Amino acid sequence: MKPDSIILDIDGTLWNSTPIVADAWNKVIEKRADIPFRFTAHQLTQLFGRSLFAIADLAFPFLEEKDRYSLIDACCEQEHKYLYASDRSLLYPGVADTVRKLSGKYKLFIVSNCQNGYIELFLDKTELGPYITDFECPGTSARSKGTNIRLVMERNALKSPVYVGDIQGDQLASREAGIPFCYASYGFGSAENPDYTIRQFSDLLTLFQD
Repeated sequence: MKPDSIILDIDGTLWNSTPIVADAWNKVIEKRADIPFRFTAHQLTQLFGRSLFAIADLAFPFLEEKDRYSLIDACCEQEHKYLYASDRSLLYPGVADTVRKLSGKYKLFIVSNCQNGYIELFLDKTELGPYITDFECPGTSARSKGTNIRLVMERNALKSPVYVGDIQGDQLASREAGIPFCYASYGFGSAENPDYTIRQFSDLLTLFQD
């Protein structure tokens, strides 16, 4: 069935914020004598796509649970400040123009495993807000990505959406929601036997043509 809408991931699909996020998180953890490492952008590409709790568990397993979760919250707060202040172009090539063109053919949505405010920040920084109909994340719903996809589908009466993401977790969330998965192969991770594959974001313009 031809899609009637497209639900998008952010990190590794629409933009790559990891260099700035690494600087922001390092600014926070450099104040902690009990954390003997610093993040790199590459390391963050291996962590992104999970829930914040899962990222904290992987990054700071040696800290008490309450401490690691408050620390990841502090990292995210600093991350927002750094991203708002940055004038770097973080979007993957062709994303802005492709989103504008796609919005004339499909309703567009965002579901990301991010903290509250991150999607709003993304839409503000990229000026893509007018083209996105609705969005959801665990930072507001406290639910899994698969459940959040279903929430967006139900709120907007979507019949045949497709989810576009870049890691296996995105594929699993799509399966949980019962919709096709489109793998953005230029992103952070891998996928096994996706329903569709794009090598650049602009491929979406022609992917679903008859």
